[in-house]
Formats: sequence, C-alpha cells, structure tokens
Amino acid sequence: MGASEGTPRRLGGGRSRCPHCGLPRDRVATPGHEWVMLEPDLRPLAHEVPAGHRWIELSDGRVTVYGVCPPDPFQRCRIEHRLACPNRSLPDLWPWLTDRRSENARRGGNARRTERRHPPEPEPPPEEWPSAG
Repeated sequence: MGASEGTPRRLGGGRSRCPHCGLPRDRVATPGHEWVMLEPDLRPLAHEVPAGHRWIELSDGRVTVYGVCPPDPFQRCRIEHRLACPNRSLPDLWPWLTDRRSENARRGGNARRTERRHPPEPEPPPEEWPSAG
C-alpha cells in the first residue's frame, strides 16, 4: 500500500461453490493466514450466534472469531457456510439457521438434493452445547 493511498487494500478472497450443496460461499482470509468459507450475504446480529461461531470483518477484509461476551447488541457477524449448508448433518443450533438451511435447500436444486427424498436424521445433540454468549 502506497503512502498516498487513503484506505487499506482489501484482501481478495473470492467465491467458490460448496462441494456438498453447490451453492456459493465466500472465501475470506483470517489474521492467521488461513482461509475460512463463509455464508455469503448473511450478517446476523452477533448476540444471536454462539461466541465460537461469530466471524467479525476487519477493516482490511480479513475475518476473526469474535469471542467477546456479551457482544455489542448492534454488532453484526458472519457464519461459516458449513453451518448453513443444507446437505450437511448438523444439530439445530439456532432456529433462524434452520430456516436458512431450508431456504438454501430450496434455492440449491442440484442433482444430489433432488435424489434425496427424505432429509437425513439429525445427529444426536452434543453432550455440552456451545455458549451463546
């Protein structure tokens, strides 16, 4: 970044397709020089997402897990696509996420999903639930 530039450059991540459902997901860098696949165009209020699943966007375009409890009531965050993927078996973490997964299943329409007549049985809930902040 040059001295005359007023704003930081954003790290380019891009979009890719999920191998499980075929829907787009955002590839975003983390401060640890790793990549995380996030659900595009979804920014729920941070207090509605358990601390270990809140990804906060930094000014340079990277994201980091936001574990502050309780979060600012107006703070927005992002979640990993794997939590909203309709073709992955996950426990019902939050009612709004179940709705998002249903919507993704409706939008997806790929061959794998149309062949499946009945949704898979949900996995049993974990012994200990994550803290919701």
